[in-house]
Amino acid sequence: MPQTTHFKSMKASMASPDFVISDFAKMERPGVLHVAFEVLDRFRQSHQRLPRPWNEEDTNEFLRLFKEVNEGHPARVEEADEKLLKLFSFVCCGDVCPMQAVIGGISAQEVMKACSGKFQPIHQWFYFDATECLHTDPLSTKPPETTFQSEQQRYQSQIAIFGKDFQDKLARQNYFVVGAGAIGCELLKNLSMMGVSCGGGTVYVTDMDTIEKSNLNRQFLFRPWDVQKVKSDVAAAASKKMNPHFHVVAHQNRVGSETEHVYDDGFFEKLDAVANALDNIDARMYMDRRCVYYRKPLLESGTLGTKGNVQVVIPHLTESYSSSQDPPEKSIPICTLKNFPNAIEHTLQWARDMFEGVFTQPADSAQQYLSDPQRYLERTVKLGGSQPFEELNTLKRALVDERPRLFEDCVNWARKHFEANFNNQIRQLLFNFPPDQLTSSGVPFWSGPKRCPHHVVFDVSIPLHVDYVFAAANLKAEMYGIPQNRDRAAVSSMASAVAVVEFTPRAGVTIHVNDSEAEASSNHGGTDHDDLESVAKSLPSMEQLKGTVIRPLSFEKDDDSNLHMDFIVACSNLRAENYDIPPADKHKSKLIAGRIIPAIATTTSLVVGLVCLEMYKLVQGHDNMETYKNGFVNLALPFFGFSEPISAPKLKFQETEWSLWDRFEVTGEMTLRGFLDYFHKEHQLEITMLSQGVSMLYSFFMPKAKVNERMQMKMSQLVEVVTKKPIPSYVKALVFEICCNDKDGEDVEVPYVRYTLEK
Repeated sequence: MPQTTHFKSMKASMASPDFVISDFAKMERPGVLHVAFEVLDRFRQSHQRLPRPWNEEDTNEFLRLFKEVNEGHPARVEEADEKLLKLFSFVCCGDVCPMQAVIGGISAQEVMKACSGKFQPIHQWFYFDATECLHTDPLSTKPPETTFQSEQQRYQSQIAIFGKDFQDKLARQNYFVVGAGAIGCELLKNLSMMGVSCGGGTVYVTDMDTIEKSNLNRQFLFRPWDVQKVKSDVAAAASKKMNPHFHVVAHQNRVGSETEHVYDDGFFEKLDAVANALDNIDARMYMDRRCVYYRKPLLESGTLGTKGNVQVVIPHLTESYSSSQDPPEKSIPICTLKNFPNAIEHTLQWARDMFEGVFTQPADSAQQYLSDPQRYLERTVKLGGSQPFEELNTLKRALVDERPRLFEDCVNWARKHFEANFNNQIRQLLFNFPPDQLTSSGVPFWSGPKRCPHHVVFDVSIPLHVDYVFAAANLKAEMYGIPQNRDRAAVSSMASAVAVVEFTPRAGVTIHVNDSEAEASSNHGGTDHDDLESVAKSLPSMEQLKGTVIRPLSFEKDDDSNLHMDFIVACSNLRAENYDIPPADKHKSKLIAGRIIPAIATTTSLVVGLVCLEMYKLVQGHDNMETYKNGFVNLALPFFGFSEPISAPKLKFQETEWSLWDRFEVTGEMTLRGFLDYFHKEHQLEITMLSQGVSMLYSFFMPKAKVNERMQMKMSQLVEVVTKKPIPSYVKALVFEICCNDKDGEDVEVPYVRYTLEK
């Protein structure tokens, strides 16, 4: 509902300000800063300059002026914080890139609100400070004034606040930026402008993705001529152009277990911290585990439209990123998707599922079967309920029933697929539940969120119908290695010639009305062994399948030439036509099908600015958790919230307290018996189970012969024997998980073990 917002005039709001609070631990500050900025304006008018950095004379003059102005000010502050005012005077002539990013992002969003009338504007004054970035006690340990003056004109505004020594320390930092998308680009820009790694240090940035056209509106280091180039390479080169002294090294690797030979002990040990710029939970959690293991600070951030968050993870002080997680996304009920959609989001999800079910999963199963038929069949028959029968039927369709030989076969399949999904299925649904159907309580069945559908009759003169057949046939051809045909007229002609059998709805077909019915049916539905054996026997022999080409298609929304989104849009809009749901164009469909909430430059700028303010604290070595801030913002409301990070929870065994940052350190090779004895003697712990990764190395319930055999093995040898893999040469230490009893025989939770191998 549109709202009309009224504001006071500038004069009236100066006298009687309304504040948007950003940090509820600083409730009194907006009032003080409101008057302080007016005093700063008077100081500038009197002296034709701002107060000199960390200058006592100018600060005393500023304090005198504040008392004078405040005394007669309509918004008079009763108790002004003199320490805050001194800091204000000491640093007000400085400028730092992260603060400009924060204020710039907020201001730009306010301009957008004024132009568009969308979202709530700030009402009416917003003051933001980050004095925690300064030295922990800057007034009592203030260095000489010359410390804040420099010949380096590029960084003078930053040196005016933090001093020359701090600038040199920034230049020696080694950082790992993981991701070079929207947040990654903004991070590299800020680091370059701040002078990070510009004198002995290095910023490493990795991103395996290439630049797509859709990236250009928010990943601002990229230009149209960069499309299809590697993101990390382009972002590194662009940020280096901004500051030639910026030492940045670009990698094109995915972070994960497969690249641990690159990002190994030696790599992490030289880092000062890690900054995540990732877009998925799994990668974030992986990097979080690596930072906990190597005890490196982690700067975590994310955006979702106008929302943003920043989390700082500090070794031995805070909880890790993985310690708390958001609740899972709400999913659409299966029966709504299958039979009762009422929104375009439902039809798009149905189309995405159709893509996976037709072009990905069958080919996946076929590849597994072709590589090892016996193993595939053994694994399939062990599945629960009716899954074995469904899985084998899917495989049979992929390899026999629906396997095309020519492109014409692909068109034939696509045309019949159209008929099955947009005509036959709907007619069967209306046969089971006619338009005038009533429920047991006498209410029309087709009411509320249930839209009564109608079937669609294929017509080659309707572009949407041809869109579907054209995309589906070409994707089917790609899946089987058959040359595609992008001649739309030729495909239309082939589709017109396909003979389609007239469908007659059948009695006895069960259609579930809700998910609980479907789940009950699935749980009770078993597989007839004879039916299963019959399907298995109907599969062609490996000799018959020799030379078969079939590969799964992996959905990629950003490649306009691959027809993936063409299929999704046509499939979704035909489904929407069945249910009289307004269709969606390709752009909107791409956002929904790709589960994208568009990143916007304003939120990205604000969030990365907040990240870099936390970086200042890390570089200075702040060890008081109260000085760090986790941030949560929503520019649409607007809402700004800052809080202290949550401390790492403490656990205890015997008299020893520990947290996720602690571990047992064991150096040098020993046998399994020596390892068990070591823990018994040094920590009064009896190890009952010992594992490495997913491999069980020892347990109290193992057969005695196996235990005796393993007792004399060195730990590294034991790992290689059990895992049946050699320990890679780059691995310097092994991680063991142990279950223990204390000296009283009680089960106790203990940290993991870092077992450092002999060099």
